[in-house]
Formats: sequence, structure tokens, C-alpha cells
Amino acid sequence: MQNFRDLKVWQKAHETVLAIYPTSASFPSDERFGLTSQLRRAAVSIPANIAEGTLRSSDADFARFLHIALGSTGEVDYYLLLARDLKFIDPDTHSILDASLQEVKRMLAALVARVKQDAKTA
Repeated sequence: MQNFRDLKVWQKAHETVLAIYPTSASFPSDERFGLTSQLRRAAVSIPANIAEGTLRSSDADFARFLHIALGSTGEVDYYLLLARDLKFIDPDTHSILDASLQEVKRMLAALVARVKQDAKTA
């Protein structure tokens, strides 16, 4: 069992969530239960699933939670694109958040590959 806080991918995912919250706070108030809520929920799901996965008893279970986190990155990716296209966020802000999210995706994919490899050799 490892501490999720020690994982660089969890740290980056958490940092991304912390950037998304104040950005989404400026969305129109009628989006409070719509896009704002969906974006935040999906973003929080990424580090939350990484954290939950670290407490699982097998590499296969850990990999499954990492895959769920990776799926949530796709969701966040779309919501950020939609927010940009609806002009809720400016293109520069979108670029910054998108770059952070893409890094989380790469890190998650690499960790999934490593965990699967470790499971094969165990």
C-alpha cells in the first residue's frame, strides 16, 4: 500500500483541480448545477480515483481505478473545451488548464502501463 500523496500524478491532478475551481466559479450562475458542477465533479474524480486505487489490494484493482481516472480526464477535456467555446473561459485560460490536464493524462497512461507490467511480472 502506498500513500497517494506521494504519487506525482496525484499531485498534478490535485493541482489541476485547484486551478479549475476558481476558474469555474466565474461561470454564469445558471450553470451552477450544469457545467460548473459537471466540470468540478469530473475533475475531482481524477485524484479521488487515484487515491482510492492506492488502497486496493492488487495491481489489477489499482489499474482499474487508474483507468477510471483516465476516463475522467476525457470528460474534463470536453467540459473545458465547451466552456471555452461558450466563452465562459478565455482561450489563454483554456490553454493553461488543457496543458495541465494533458500532462495528467500522460502521467496516468504511463502509470497504468507500469502497474500492468508489474502485475505481469509478479
